[in-house]
Amino acid sequence: MKALIRWFSPYWTRGPAGRETPPELFRVLYLGWLVALSLKLLGSAWDVSWHFKWLRDDLAPPHLLNSAGTVIALALTIIHGYTGYGVDRTALRLIQWGTGIFLVAVPLDLINHRINGLDITSWSPSHILLYVGTFFMIAGVIRGWLLGGGSKLVLGAFFAFFLENVHFPEQHQEYGVLSIGAWDNGVAYAEPILQNFAADQMGRPVDRVMIVNFSLPVPDWLYPVYAVIAGMAVLTVARMVIGRFGAATLVAAGYVGFRTLIWPLLTAGGFPPSAVPYFLLAGGLCVDLAFALRHPVARAVAGSLLATAGVYGVLAVQSAVMGQVYGTLKGQTGLLGAPPLAPGSAVYAGAGLLAVWLACEWFVTRFGLRAEDQPIEARVIATATP
Repeated sequence: MKALIRWFSPYWTRGPAGRETPPELFRVLYLGWLVALSLKLLGSAWDVSWHFKWLRDDLAPPHLLNSAGTVIALALTIIHGYTGYGVDRTALRLIQWGTGIFLVAVPLDLINHRINGLDITSWSPSHILLYVGTFFMIAGVIRGWLLGGGSKLVLGAFFAFFLENVHFPEQHQEYGVLSIGAWDNGVAYAEPILQNFAADQMGRPVDRVMIVNFSLPVPDWLYPVYAVIAGMAVLTVARMVIGRFGAATLVAAGYVGFRTLIWPLLTAGGFPPSAVPYFLLAGGLCVDLAFALRHPVARAVAGSLLATAGVYGVLAVQSAVMGQVYGTLKGQTGLLGAPPLAPGSAVYAGAGLLAVWLACEWFVTRFGLRAEDQPIEARVIATATP
């Protein structure tokens, strides 16, 4: 730590956002962001599983892990803001607003839990505020890395973090559907203290109705519609900004791969498992295929149709086929399936994605974020020497 402070001390000078940044300092700053977002990712992945097993605790290990990432993010936000290194004004404002919203949301969430108990769903207002703060924070990090001429591989990693944040509330249904399946097969993932607390909060005995209300407290259509509109929008923007075929698929694969790897680690530790959103891979591939069309409107129409069909199709297969495979291995049924699909909602999901896709096409073009619109000579943030 002392060596790091000595190395950094010459750079600790006041300056405006957008000042030329030494390459090694640029790399260290964004390595810090990778570490911060990785800690938040690990904490978040553990957090949902933890809350399906234990009664909520402000100082639970997943919260502490997530908080470690938040502390690093706050430190980096202060460094960017004071020195002006590694960001332009827009990237800095996005990071500052995102970090600020997140820090405001934390005490609001604690107050919410004090008043409302478990606050069972991941879709509550205080939780959504946490996602919104992280949304702006990572958007600023992506812009800073992009302007600094960073590698496409790391850019894809930042988009994978972005996808995880956007998809995070969906994990409630992904864990919930397996908890219901486990209950139906005589297994209770939640500890008695959590079951009794949730039942008392609902004014019910510990029975299947209580388990369903705890595990799937939102309408069935929300999961697939949100997955198509929000998830595919992230992958669409990733494909535009990275500018290479397969970018959307690889970003989706990064997130899905992480969820696949964390699955056995959590279950080995005695924590509840979740359904894994493999449909994101199909959606990412459909997004990549749509970019074979050069006209933005034609691309948006074709991409929306393809991605919606791909997501809903794989969700149906995942629920039917993978659930049976897992059931054969474990002597149970339907545990590695998917949340309720509500097939009729595909029309609304497709229409919503089309509107968002067209908006993304306009936004990325308007602000010169598309890969082919990023002139190499404009990437000046990381060009200075010490």
